[in-house]
Amino acid sequence: MTKKAVVLFNLGGPDGPAAVEPFLFNLFYDPAIIRLPKPLRWLVAKMISRRRAPVAQEIYAQIGGASPILPQTEAQAAALQDLLDQEAGDDYRVFVSMRYWHPFAHDVARAVADWTPEEVILLPLYPQFSSTTTASSLEEWTRAANAAGLAAPTASLCCYPFEKGLISACTELIAPKVAEMAGQKVRVLFSAHGLPQKIVDAGDPYQWQVERMAEKIVDRLAVPELDWKVCYQSRVGPMKWLEPSTETEIERAGAEAISLIVVPIAFVSEHSETLVELDIEYAHLAREAGVPEYHRIRTVGVQADFIAGLARMITALPPGRISSESGTRICPGGFKDCLMLAS
Repeated sequence: MTKKAVVLFNLGGPDGPAAVEPFLFNLFYDPAIIRLPKPLRWLVAKMISRRRAPVAQEIYAQIGGASPILPQTEAQAAALQDLLDQEAGDDYRVFVSMRYWHPFAHDVARAVADWTPEEVILLPLYPQFSSTTTASSLEEWTRAANAAGLAAPTASLCCYPFEKGLISACTELIAPKVAEMAGQKVRVLFSAHGLPQKIVDAGDPYQWQVERMAEKIVDRLAVPELDWKVCYQSRVGPMKWLEPSTETEIERAGAEAISLIVVPIAFVSEHSETLVELDIEYAHLAREAGVPEYHRIRTVGVQADFIAGLARMITALPPGRISSESGTRICPGGFKDCLMLAS
């Protein structure tokens, strides 16, 4: 029986009001987010985090003062651990590592090293690859693992937007609401976290994966002539971001008197972008815009099909390699940020 450590990566979030500003600083100091030389990036991150902290604290105050992302990720880790204990032949232990707040990669890497695994499996909880999320987390882990002296072979999952368990879990959550609203004028909005357009133009496959995943879900729903659209939320700053924006699509639905079913397609757990932005801010915008009905589908969380899909990918990953859900490159060749090019 082989000892295998599984590390689940997620963004992280502040665990209280005092943590909001340092969390934001860590986010904006990441060179994958603010692509400037280090001294200038430090100044920009300091300025943005200080300016945005009061607004962000008000946002988190609406959901109890802290982000729920860590306990939700821990619940996913526990569900995955239970399934691996039941079905896998090797000795797995699941760890949780956050990118911008506790538990940080350097602490988790030391805990993994203390367990002395024979193999390490890295599993970002970002279904769609982006240089700003998956690549950033994996690069930070590499630095932390080296500092911890963690020498075990490492397998990394870069993306899994078409994984059958994920598609099934999403479909099972959406289908009842679509059926309930049959006969009405309704549109499904697949809302993903946005990215600056220049990052996608530079070779990031995130948008392509989001939009192909939406197509897979629509195909599985098998609702004739379903009205649906992919859009992007959470824009920050004046630069051009992916379009159309979720706000624009909500206003358009209001003008057309169409009800909305909003699906957070790029999130697998609840946090401020779903509980505040989608549930509170965009719901208010929908009322103001005249949208007849506004419904938000919850994230997959610990949905059985999703957790089973994670377990399948873990047990199938070849050691020492970066791989997609299929083991082969899934993105067209023009996306040079794909990690499988270097594996």
